Amino acid sequence: MALYPFRTAILLVPLCVAACGGGDGSSVKPVAGSAYGDPSIPPPTIIPGKANKQQEADAGLVVNKYLWRGALETLGFMPLASADPFGGVIVTEWYAPPTTTGERFKATVYVLGRQLRSDGVKVSIFRQVRDGGEWADAPASPTTATDIENKILARARELRAQGT
Repeated sequence: MALYPFRTAILLVPLCVAACGGGDGSSVKPVAGSAYGDPSIPPPTIIPGKANKQQEADAGLVVNKYLWRGALETLGFMPLASADPFGGVIVTEWYAPPTTTGERFKATVYVLGRQLRSDGVKVSIFRQVRDGGEWADAPASPTTATDIENKILARARELRAQGT
């Protein structure tokens, strides 16, 4: 049972590169600053069979799981462009509200840590308006990002209270 597929990938990539390159592997050099090539970065502290269930559950998620889920659920009405739970970044595609014409929005959410705190989430809203058939950048309301942050925090607190 592979509890840590990223460890397997880290170990297999250099072997695959050496094998696929047809050489003896001497041309494979660690990338400076990467976890593989930097001995100052310690290995993960979770040891299979020795960690408690909470550590194992949180091992794959670097950010607060309630803020993460709260952000995904709050922005669920917008099409999702990308979501990176390790970096804590959610990016949406452009969304045009059905009640308005000639206006569209895009959001980027940053979940900033492992604690459920009011400063643990940051939202950026981008707005465009149609100007002569072309989309042009326009300022979004200054309260929109704050309102979405507050909704994400409220949903995260609900999720924590439910224990889900």
